Amino acid sequence: MDMPAVTECAVEPCAYNREHACHALAITVGDPQQAQCDTFFTAPRKGGSPEAAAHVGACKMSDCRHNTDFECQATGISVGALHGTADCLTYSPN
Repeated sequence: MDMPAVTECAVEPCAYNREHACHALAITVGDPQQAQCDTFFTAPRKGGSPEAAAHVGACKMSDCRHNTDFECQATGISVGALHGTADCLTYSPN
């Protein structure tokens, strides 16, 4: 199984965001209440590998139609600011 790519990240303050692209190796999505990017954080400098294209390593949103056994089955996801946090905009409840 291939991990879905993070095709866009519009949360510019994130330490992994460079030019609307996530450069973490993998992200985790969700807490039991909200489809937020758990990998999001701010720092005085950018992190991750400039060559890396992030993928979804785990998804805790069991009620998402793309989630099977806590693995995201979407072809790709977008992350953006929603409800004051960095959220998976691809999240779609069953």
